[in-house]
Amino acid sequence: MSAQSRPRYSRLQRHLHWWMALLVVLAYVLIEQRGLFPRGSGGRIAMMQGHFWAGITIFLLALWRIATRRRRGAPPITPALDGLTALASKLMHLALYAFFIVMPLLGLATAWSDGKQIMIPFTGVALPALLPENRPLAHTLEDIHGTIGDIFYWVIGLHVLAALYHHWVRRDDTLRRML
Repeated sequence: MSAQSRPRYSRLQRHLHWWMALLVVLAYVLIEQRGLFPRGSGGRIAMMQGHFWAGITIFLLALWRIATRRRRGAPPITPALDGLTALASKLMHLALYAFFIVMPLLGLATAWSDGKQIMIPFTGVALPALLPENRPLAHTLEDIHGTIGDIFYWVIGLHVLAALYHHWVRRDDTLRRML
């Protein structure tokens, strides 16, 4: 069934959306709560590792989601959006996908430039470092990663508010397509 003839995103698209949403929440909770543990402690390391792998999983799911969207498309919004609202929607989704791609890559680059070995869980296999150790670069990348993360609290909040606006005020099917 084509995207144009169904009222909702495919089951796969909906599942990818909500799994990614949960992983974004998890990544934020883990990074915000790491301060509950002293530096170097097992608890803090576990929080950082969880944050890191949530980000990598988001990256992989985003690639899958983009490929699925290209293959299956999106169901139309009823009633249709006006030009400016449609543009705002496209820009919001572009920003979200940029976040899903850029943030994990910044996390990887930060770890590699900080000289950290990245082990794939449960395998004993290390990812090859694609950047040489460079602590000043690692600090800069970490600052950029944190700043973008702070900005995206607002972008994600705006995304949620826009979905609620479409559902309760505009009364279109934007939100229902993803449920």
